[in-house]
Amino acid sequence: MILVKQAGVYVNILNCKLKKYLAEVFKKNNVNLTAEQYLVMDTLWNEGTLTQQEIAFIIQKDKNSVTQFIDNLEKKGLVARSVSKEDRRVNNIVVTKEGMALKDSTKQLAIETMNKALEGIPEKDVLVFVDVLKKVCANI
Repeated sequence: MILVKQAGVYVNILNCKLKKYLAEVFKKNNVNLTAEQYLVMDTLWNEGTLTQQEIAFIIQKDKNSVTQFIDNLEKKGLVARSVSKEDRRVNNIVVTKEGMALKDSTKQLAIETMNKALEGIPEKDVLVFVDVLKKVCANI
């Protein structure tokens, strides 16, 4: 039972520390994004235009949180809402030119941040770690 509790505690600590560390790296490099906003932008960079509901599903956040992230990204000029031609109740989220301009440098910072977090850990251990995380996610 103690091992199960430790797993939960360390997953939570890791999540908090990664978000905080990424925020520090972004701030030091003049990237005006939170970890959650980066997650939205990265999803859009990878997938293209998506609805708010699709973004919420992919990043596993509730719709209200995603709406807030998008509101803030829109204020920063990084994304824009576009009413769906098929359903006027649906907003498509589109990355702006300003948002696309951040893509390469911001992704590189995120990769460097994860490389630093995984420093000194053999690749085989990282593969096992990722595999275990996938299995835990599938169980939930």
